[in-house]
Amino acid sequence: MNTRLLEIRQGILSKNDRLAQRLRQRFHDAGVLAVNLVSSPGTGKTALLERTLREMAPTYRVASLVGDLATENDAVRLARSGAPVRQIVTQGMCHLEAEMIESHLVGWDLADLDFLFIENVGNLVCPSSYDLGEDLRVVLLSVTEGEDKPLKYPPMFNSADVALITKMDLAGAVEFDRAAAYANLRAVRPDVTILETSAKTGAGVAAWIDWLVARRLNVEAVKR
Repeated sequence: MNTRLLEIRQGILSKNDRLAQRLRQRFHDAGVLAVNLVSSPGTGKTALLERTLREMAPTYRVASLVGDLATENDAVRLARSGAPVRQIVTQGMCHLEAEMIESHLVGWDLADLDFLFIENVGNLVCPSSYDLGEDLRVVLLSVTEGEDKPLKYPPMFNSADVALITKMDLAGAVEFDRAAAYANLRAVRPDVTILETSAKTGAGVAAWIDWLVARRLNVEAVKR
């Protein structure tokens, strides 16, 4: 039984990887930077993405796909930014897959976008195994959820290009141990970029956006 389950899992991941590579090529051909946001529930992922979309929209062409097990609440919330947003309801699945991304892009001209943000389902386990064709994987760690999260969920943190520490406005109140959080992140991914943010106050959001823009310029330079 274990061997059979392993074969099924490998088959599913192989299909997903093929679709993800096709998506990645589409993104690159269109000149859009795809960003996959992952975290546990309650890190403030939607709040940060809403602020990011709102602040980038006057200058850049941005859009978002948002995944949840049920409801379209987050899509409604993100749409307040003025950016195009589509909800992906996974019907109980704990992660997004490349096929879901592809099907929800129908009708969008990717060449009209500079950035596509994908807000994954709140989960630090399943999404780590599924490539969505993204250029960047961003993991969020809230000051309220414990500095040891990277040690508990190493595959997710090890696969990230950048770690965003969120809700920094609450750091003092929850006695957030910044040194310990940094040490744990570096223990799992020594070269990971770490940025501190607060969606409520806006602290660190400009640096986060500057980092994204720089990465897009790097991708464009490589294509040329």
